[in-house]
Amino acid sequence: MATYINNIFNFGRPLPAPFDTIANKKIKVSSKYGDGTSSTLCATVIKAVHAVCHCMSGSGEGAVGVIDHRTVAEYKSSVSADAYHLVVYDSNSGSIMATVYDKNVETFENYILNNSGRDGAAVMMAIIPLLMKDDEFRENFEAYQDEMNGGYADMDKATEYMAFMCDNAYRRIKDDSCAAHVKVNVDKAGNLMRVSQAHLDSGSFAPTSVLAGEFTIFAKTGPAPIYSSATVIEHTDFVGRYGLNKRILNSQEVSLVPHLPEWYIIPKEVVDICKHAQATTGKSMQMRNFLLRGPAGTGKTMGAKAIAAGLNLPYMKYTCSANTEIFDFVGMIFPDSENSTTGNAQLDAEREALMQMGGITYANVSKLMKLPDLDDMDYDPAGVYMALTGVENAAATSQDCIGIVLDRVTEKVRELSKTVENQNSNGQTYRYVETDFIKALKHGYVIEIQEPSTIVQPGVLVGLNSLLEQSGSITLPTGEVIQRHPDAVVVVTTNISYEGCRGMNQSVLDRMSLVRDVELPTPEVMAQRAMSVTGATDEYQVSQMVQVVNDLAEYCRKNSITDGSYGMRSLIDWIISAEITGDIYESAKYTIISKATADEFDREALISAVLEPIFSPKRHRATA
Repeated sequence: MATYINNIFNFGRPLPAPFDTIANKKIKVSSKYGDGTSSTLCATVIKAVHAVCHCMSGSGEGAVGVIDHRTVAEYKSSVSADAYHLVVYDSNSGSIMATVYDKNVETFENYILNNSGRDGAAVMMAIIPLLMKDDEFRENFEAYQDEMNGGYADMDKATEYMAFMCDNAYRRIKDDSCAAHVKVNVDKAGNLMRVSQAHLDSGSFAPTSVLAGEFTIFAKTGPAPIYSSATVIEHTDFVGRYGLNKRILNSQEVSLVPHLPEWYIIPKEVVDICKHAQATTGKSMQMRNFLLRGPAGTGKTMGAKAIAAGLNLPYMKYTCSANTEIFDFVGMIFPDSENSTTGNAQLDAEREALMQMGGITYANVSKLMKLPDLDDMDYDPAGVYMALTGVENAAATSQDCIGIVLDRVTEKVRELSKTVENQNSNGQTYRYVETDFIKALKHGYVIEIQEPSTIVQPGVLVGLNSLLEQSGSITLPTGEVIQRHPDAVVVVTTNISYEGCRGMNQSVLDRMSLVRDVELPTPEVMAQRAMSVTGATDEYQVSQMVQVVNDLAEYCRKNSITDGSYGMRSLIDWIISAEITGDIYESAKYTIISKATADEFDREALISAVLEPIFSPKRHRATA
């Protein structure tokens, strides 16, 4: 739905007091988002600002509050003593719900926002919490509030402050390319979805925090209660309940099965993955590859461990980096000493060259053999295939090429190893170092592959596609062929929207049985989990801290702040630090704020837009 801006900003409506005597609505000031010439006073914005100011001072009825990414407003109508305009605004989608509610007879009337309908002051009132996250709007709001409370001693200044707010709101709502764009969807007809009695009865729109006033319809003003998650899964009903096959683990394997801490709340996606793995056991297409994708701090690694606990399987992991290559997964051969001969002058020369290059690695051997790299294979697989085999194949894929190159590199490493073992007279030997990845797939464990999106060469994982198949196999540098165990489970965990992270190769994604996007837990679960871990007992304070963390995550997403992290770990660190320092505000600066971004400007914005609306800095007494 497109924004029909004229329904929100009807500049033809008369201005309310004290601006009703102004001859010209054009004021020679401009928002930083404007055209630098002038601003136009708008009755809708003025009435909304006045409503919020009256609620803050206690001089008027109504209220405005927040529920996660939604805001709610009770706007007192001037038409009837018992009439209220109820509005729910979703800042993520821009959608608006509204109704005209008679408190006395409990009737509901459609709220139509257009030239002949409602003026939209109630809608703008619900949007003001989002507008207030912008420094310019907030500063002018506070300055105007001071003038208002002082009886408009300087009307010219008051007018300028209001003009700034009108222009700020207009530009940010109208221009979707604006850095501080506020999404609002209103169609040409101006019909808005109605807030119903069922909504009120269910408490769906009860605010978790109140910006101004006292709610009398959506909810009574007061501390937002923290409820335990309704879907808590007991550990005894989960751990070991999803075994894939009857098998007896040895003592070493038993020690590798994760033990879940008492505070850990088992997410639904973990249970779903375990159910799918168990339900498909023994079938022609077993589900054994899973992807957990989401922001840092959402518990992806803990989720992978929980999957292993639910399946009663040993857990191993491999953490990728920018320089990860194929042999980091499959293992490498290392010489036990360097003073030896292969018995072959050419092989000796090649081994010496490899040592000068940094060792016998996939990349070095491939470079020594002048084999094409992964970029070449991705760019022109048919051409690379022709160069490798001498056979023309227009349908050749990068995976086909990688398989050929991997076989050739493996054969070269095996050739070096076998020659040394058979001919070296002074006892020179080579040893193969098996990776956890190979161990897990060979013996039927859970292997977590962490952050594959950081790998510079995107084709590295493609080279492992054969092992990602249900009955996959791979040839080790020793020549041994490894068959994937039917119980082996691969869990890929990766962050999204962070610097250094790249997209997953489509062929790898295609081999994932399930792809689950992991979000931050619900506020209730976050609070419950954080209190269990830290021992905190103040439910209301923790609920407020949870809200700050969620608001911070939302702000970062909307403003493309992607160089940090936020989530449960940050929340827990904040709670612990606040307990130590006794200062919630200061602790927040050095836990959640400092982790969210390295940019000083962005940190200041987070403090003012996210932290300070809920937690203010302590006032220090002046010393004599």
